[in-house]
Amino acid sequence: MTRIVVGMSGGVDSSVAAALLVERGFDVIGVTMRVWPWKESTDPTQRFGSCCGTEAVEDARRVARDLRIPYYVLNMESEFDRAVVGPFADAYRRGRTPVPCLACNVDLKFGSLLARARAWDAAGVATGHYARVTRDETTGRWLLRRARDTRKDQSDFLWPLEQAQLAAAYFPVGDLDKEEVRAHARRLGLVTADKPESQEICFVPDDDYRGFLRRRDPGMFQPGLIVDREGRTLGTHSGVAGFTVGQRRRLGVGRGTALYVTEIDAAANRLVVGPDVDLERDRLSATDVNFIACDPPRSPMRVQARIRHSHQPAAATVVATDEQEAEVVFDQPQRAITPGQSVVWYRDDLVIGGGVIRR
Repeated sequence: MTRIVVGMSGGVDSSVAAALLVERGFDVIGVTMRVWPWKESTDPTQRFGSCCGTEAVEDARRVARDLRIPYYVLNMESEFDRAVVGPFADAYRRGRTPVPCLACNVDLKFGSLLARARAWDAAGVATGHYARVTRDETTGRWLLRRARDTRKDQSDFLWPLEQAQLAAAYFPVGDLDKEEVRAHARRLGLVTADKPESQEICFVPDDDYRGFLRRRDPGMFQPGLIVDREGRTLGTHSGVAGFTVGQRRRLGVGRGTALYVTEIDAAANRLVVGPDVDLERDRLSATDVNFIACDPPRSPMRVQARIRHSHQPAAATVVATDEQEAEVVFDQPQRAITPGQSVVWYRDDLVIGGGVIRR
């Protein structure tokens, strides 16, 4: 019997992922990664992130008990700080807007947790991600595909996975939509069936990333200038870590004219602002690229490119300019291309690859 380790966050998606594997006859082990100290407020509205706290662990434990599978909590606090929280803070320090889920998936779920799963003689790790993995029988290449429910698709958080990681990745809910997942959980009487889902960064209380960064490193927030594209001073800011490209609120400049952050110059501790039209760009460069479905293209390849999770993929070409870098040119300008975010390339439901937006 094939053994699979399931990362259980205490939510309905990972609960159903475990349940589906049990129903399919796998030998399932449930695991929750403890990634943060459990020192929670007694006030539910002030509790730490929804997928990291004691309540989530208890929900996952109850689901494992109902499914009659072994369940463990792994202390991965130091690994999480090193791989996820530290780089998250450093990215903001450098004027970028990071996607911490990438590092969590690559370095923890399909890194450290997969290594532990191997030690338990498991074939791989399953999660509640809405995505799918298939294999090209001709080339032997493992492929990442969008979820059937494109509204819930999370393939843009998984593009850095290498071939060995994809070979060991199981996404049991990738062929279901959200209502089917909840219906399955209700049928089994799982405690997580109607649990609301979180849209927050799991380790940031109340989704207040600025407050989190200030507590971690107050030195990140040094006052600096706000200038227009001609370099004229318009005002001051309280620290570049508190801003992102495309932001309008909290600037305190413009006096009736809508101005947006168009560039963050962390080296000069300066924000450049301008009208909405200044946010339009028709190209970007990406670094840390990973091509999944093919070798890095040395001539322009037609793709649909997605520049943030909420972005509708847009027609573009991508070409690899180095082993770790690529250039993307859009058919039409796109709004607020943001350094630090992911750019992901698709053809229909196939994930060609992705990278981190550099500029």
